[in-house]
Amino acid sequence: MIYFDYAASAPVCEEALQVFQRLSTEVYGNESSLHDAGGKAANVLTYCRNSLAELIGGEADGIYFTDGGTEANILAVQSLVHGLPAEKKHFITTAMEHPSIHNAAAFLSHQGIDVTVMYPDKNGLITEDILAAHIRPDTGLVSIQHANSETGLIQPVQPLAAFLHKRGILLHCDCVQTFGKLPIHADETGIDALSVSSHKVYGPKGAGAVYIRPGVSWKPVYPQTVHENGFRAGTVNVPGIGAFTAAAEYAVRNMKKNRLHAESLRQYLFEQVRLSGLPVSFSAEETEGECLPHIVGCFFHFFEGQYVMLECNRNDICISTGSACSAGHHGPSSAMKALKKPERDARRFIRISFGNETTFEQLDMLLHTFTALWEQKKGESAI
Repeated sequence: MIYFDYAASAPVCEEALQVFQRLSTEVYGNESSLHDAGGKAANVLTYCRNSLAELIGGEADGIYFTDGGTEANILAVQSLVHGLPAEKKHFITTAMEHPSIHNAAAFLSHQGIDVTVMYPDKNGLITEDILAAHIRPDTGLVSIQHANSETGLIQPVQPLAAFLHKRGILLHCDCVQTFGKLPIHADETGIDALSVSSHKVYGPKGAGAVYIRPGVSWKPVYPQTVHENGFRAGTVNVPGIGAFTAAAEYAVRNMKKNRLHAESLRQYLFEQVRLSGLPVSFSAEETEGECLPHIVGCFFHFFEGQYVMLECNRNDICISTGSACSAGHHGPSSAMKALKKPERDARRFIRISFGNETTFEQLDMLLHTFTALWEQKKGESAI
């Protein structure tokens, strides 16, 4: 099997596997228990909190562990909104966000919170002018993803954070796709809260984290919750969090090397598509913004994306048509809608995402499958 869906999930790396196995057999106490086994587990969590805080450029007191990126986004947004003053309850997000942010926004709306959804400019970027057109005196929180999971487009977070802070507005960023791929300096950049996930950085599924800058007010989603200082209910997954931390440390340590590898793969894909004359265009070439090199959004013209995905799967190649968290939804993705793509073009969208072990030979196999599809189409047209 050839795998090109690392933006959805990555295999667990050896470093994380070793830590998970050891903690599962040696540190199995509940970290809330007062005996020595519980203390041992609590010590592991303290190490993980300190390490993760260092990796994101934040403070250990602001780290709250979750069961993944989706829960991290939902709990972060809801906890922050509930912690806002009564006169600052207006919440703003963007049309390009991960489904978990849209779910959180919908739930807040049902609770009577006023929610506004912004659309990006023609390049897919949120600008200060767009923010200025949507903020109000009662705006308290804005959530903007660091990079889009379908196109890889990176948002200019630092100037947006400065713009919001001058107006007393908090910024939350979904950093699930960028953590371990780009340097994240939360406090320096001005991000008040962010979400990250384990299985995007070669850690196990079932672990993630939220960072909320100490001093920022928040209230628990579930009253009287005791775990993670009241941020989340349920026994803390110490082996999973330990493995997540090991994977994150490895990812950040090798970030530059992996980024250069992804850039070379992307450039090779662009060049080979042009040389072959395939009717494939790339979302990265339609924007003036910077994109993550390991995520390549494509439009294979004349074919619906779902058909291309199924044909690739028939040839043991895994690609996607967008976020795995919106699987089962057959219409155009939220990112394509936000970019105001015509429905015909939006349905032709596919996503190719590279991993650390992706090879040029694997890309050649993908291109061979694309070429076979196109030759078949041309043959049908001639008939």
